[in-house]
Amino acid sequence: MKIFRLLLSTVAALAFSATAFAQDVPVKKADDGILVTSEGMTLYTFDKDVANSGKSVCNGGCATAWPPLSAAGATIAAPYSVVKRDDGSAQLAYKGKPLYLFASDKKAGDRNGDNVKNVWHVIKD
Repeated sequence: MKIFRLLLSTVAALAFSATAFAQDVPVKKADDGILVTSEGMTLYTFDKDVANSGKSVCNGGCATAWPPLSAAGATIAAPYSVVKRDDGSAQLAYKGKPLYLFASDKKAGDRNGDNVKNVWHVIKD
């Protein structure tokens, strides 16, 4: 009986800890298939990032205009992954490409960053 209670309390603790700390990836598809944040903000990729390289080349002023999508607290599963930024933070990637927001997008559904300088693109799945 003692072992059963110990096992039961261990299982309950593990279930609580998984529920308390696990979060879904903060990305979804809009009705037209464009990837957006859970709040509906459009996500972008940068042509100068190399897929599956594990890093982002958009840092400093670039990251101010194109804020990286944080992977902090997200439960990651394919096709999502995490890249480590120069500042040590974790950035969410889709199919190996880091994901960004655009500072000039002010509300859900804005897509002002699509094709900027022909190197920034919305992600259509």
